[in-house]
Amino acid sequence: MYPSDLTGTYTLDPAHTRFGFVARHAMVTKVRGSIPVKEATASLDADDPAASTVHVVLDVAGIQTGNQYRDDHLRTGDFLDAAAHPYITFDATDVKHIGGDSFEVTGELTIRGVTRRITVPLDYTGTALDAQGLTRVGFEGSTVINRKDFGMTYNAVLETGGVMISEKVTLEFDLSAVKDA
Repeated sequence: MYPSDLTGTYTLDPAHTRFGFVARHAMVTKVRGSIPVKEATASLDADDPAASTVHVVLDVAGIQTGNQYRDDHLRTGDFLDAAAHPYITFDATDVKHIGGDSFEVTGELTIRGVTRRITVPLDYTGTALDAQGLTRVGFEGSTVINRKDFGMTYNAVLETGGVMISEKVTLEFDLSAVKDA
């Protein structure tokens, strides 16, 4: 069981939280990027993890991979279609304490208006009082999704065989949340 003082309502700190992704490019390298948090809250219940809730909204327009051309392409209908679907959302439907510092958060992930149930394994990385005296908690983890499950089917065949962009995308989570007073 994790510390009972974790029970409470939290707001994710966008300056210290990263929702990232990794996809293979040309099947020989990885492209990494992130999507900024628009809003994110969690209500944690240490005594009954299943009663915990998580709500996350990501701002697709802010996607960053370090290449403006690629970022602009990812915002188009070939991928995330930011004009029609400006946000990615996740709402937890179940939280399980697996043991030690390990948890599984299952919920509804919506990308491009398509909702799929996913499970995210997360590790609790600790609790600290920050410089302002606020209680801060951390979690990290990752999971793999298939982008085609969310309507992102764009690709190009390479002359050497294979495709330009992998179907599998790893979602990475580095979360810092501040306990509401």
